[in-house]
Amino acid sequence: MDAHNVIIRPIVSERSYSSMEENKYTFEVAKDANKFQIKDAIEELFSVKVVRVNTLRVKPKTKRVRYVAGKTRSWKKAVVTLAEGDSIEIFGAQA
Repeated sequence: MDAHNVIIRPIVSERSYSSMEENKYTFEVAKDANKFQIKDAIEELFSVKVVRVNTLRVKPKTKRVRYVAGKTRSWKKAVVTLAEGDSIEIFGAQA
């Protein structure tokens, strides 16, 4: 699996920005990607050393538009911990 197909996008939120101080970065990843593939993709794309990868599946939420109920999409999230001294630049912001 190609590294660009494993890592879909970075998750940018208040919680993810506060965890960047602890060298933890959050990404949306492919549903079928495992922790080893995620680690290899992050190291290849950003030239950093990954210490730990934690993954979780985000369940769909029920939403309603007028009278029709539906669900949001389900996706997979990865929280990547980098080695001391390494960092990833997201939108030009250095953490």
